[in-house]
Amino acid sequence: MKTSRRHFLLLSVGVGSSLALSCAAFAEPADRLSETDPKAQAVGYKEDASKVDKARFSAYAAGQTCASCTLYQGKPTDAYGGCVLFAAKQVAGRGWCSSYSTM
Repeated sequence: MKTSRRHFLLLSVGVGSSLALSCAAFAEPADRLSETDPKAQAVGYKEDASKVDKARFSAYAAGQTCASCTLYQGKPTDAYGGCVLFAAKQVAGRGWCSSYSTM
């Protein structure tokens, strides 16, 4: 069977895009910020806002989470998302740090 150039190009584009999508789907998720990270400790980051040391961080108020902070780069419903403070790391949407902002 003789394949036309047009058919070959369409087939190549289809296979190429399928490979690209499958590679993206199996890519490693972005690193999550650990509470033991020195930068995280400097701002009192906790993955669960209910565990914030309220004596040390008196600015904390119930209901404040990373997901409602203006520095959070994910959607409010995302479990983890980017943060302006921690460039390559993702923070927990239910987390909190002393840089919480609602400007």
